[in-house]
Amino acid sequence: MPFININDFEAQEVVPGCRLRTPYGENLMLSYLEMDEDAEIPMHHHPHEQGGMLIRGKMELTIGDETRICEPGSMFIIPPNTPHKAIARGGPALVLDVFSPVREDYAELFNKYIPTRE
Repeated sequence: MPFININDFEAQEVVPGCRLRTPYGENLMLSYLEMDEDAEIPMHHHPHEQGGMLIRGKMELTIGDETRICEPGSMFIIPPNTPHKAIARGGPALVLDVFSPVREDYAELFNKYIPTRE
């Protein structure tokens, strides 16, 4: 899957107002995250390293003890096991996240709709 059309992937609503599409390879996962205004990804942590970039809108992002308002072009890196949360502010937001290694929980969602290769 060297070329990806994100519209070929069905969006999954993981929390109210937050839909993601998660194509992935062997060692990394992309997450195309659409957030409605004021939608929140609650505080959580996972063993995966996460990087990302806000593409559209504004997002209040908390990583550990630090909170910032991100605007288009803002990038971030979240170390493994670091608590973080995100809230879309002032309208909808679009974020591209990258995870390494692949998030097993998101891969399971994805595979409910896309058959795995045997």
